[in-house]
Amino acid sequence: MRFVIVTGMSGGGKRTALKLLEDTGFYCVDNLPVPLIGKFVELIATPNAELQKVALGLDVRADQNFGDAQKSLETLREKGYFFEILFMDANDETLIRRYKESRRMHPLSNTPNGRIEDGIKRERKILQGIKEKSDYIIDTSKLLTRELKEELDKIFVNNEEYNSLMINIVSFGYKNGIPADADLVFDVRFLPNPFYIEELKPMTGNDKPVQDYVMNFPQAEEFLAKLADFLEFLLPGYVKEGKYQLVIAIGCTGGQHRSVTLANELYRRMKDKGNYGLNISHRDIR
Repeated sequence: MRFVIVTGMSGGGKRTALKLLEDTGFYCVDNLPVPLIGKFVELIATPNAELQKVALGLDVRADQNFGDAQKSLETLREKGYFFEILFMDANDETLIRRYKESRRMHPLSNTPNGRIEDGIKRERKILQGIKEKSDYIIDTSKLLTRELKEELDKIFVNNEEYNSLMINIVSFGYKNGIPADADLVFDVRFLPNPFYIEELKPMTGNDKPVQDYVMNFPQAEEFLAKLADFLEFLLPGYVKEGKYQLVIAIGCTGGQHRSVTLANELYRRMKDKGNYGLNISHRDIR
């Protein structure tokens, strides 16, 4: 039997993950009272149990001690029960936005007027222990639902080797500023600008004529080759150190042509070549 504990930050995508797992054949249970966790596992783990794939959702609630849930899990391990932990996360900015859009209170806000930021800070501290012991960490800050499904399928359907590093490739325009969450920033303004070609000006790096124009310069191909070699060196180190999100930002003047073209090409070359998650977005494209 495959038994998965799904936990993480409130607003990080836990319920969406449970629904997606349910679609793949998991029997999913959410918000089980802590005192019942042990009994539940004993029931589903019997030799003749019909359930072969089970996911249990655990989250922080104001009315129960999450430390008790962690103790229950430790007790289960001591008794020889095997389970995996999937931790759903997102950056603070994304979590705040999601709460404001849904008009929901954070479960750890002390009062009806409590600040979401304070609740998130408290929750991160409470969940730090279980996050460190998680088998998989998925950051949903920049993930669409279909992209989350792809990541879950890799782990729980295709049983692929997986690490928790999620790589986000972002194109941007310097005139609008460097992305605040960028880890690695690469400037491609050294390449000729399609903006000054009349027929290419209204297009973007998602259009083939622009792609052909940019990639026709030997410097573009050489840049990508050196960048790929650089990342091949860096990524194993990031994985070893436990980093689970890496934002690679590629910028040109306006974020319409060169950066979009090279971000797309880097994504194409990296896709399916590693056991990490990969996502692409174009911040400043029209």
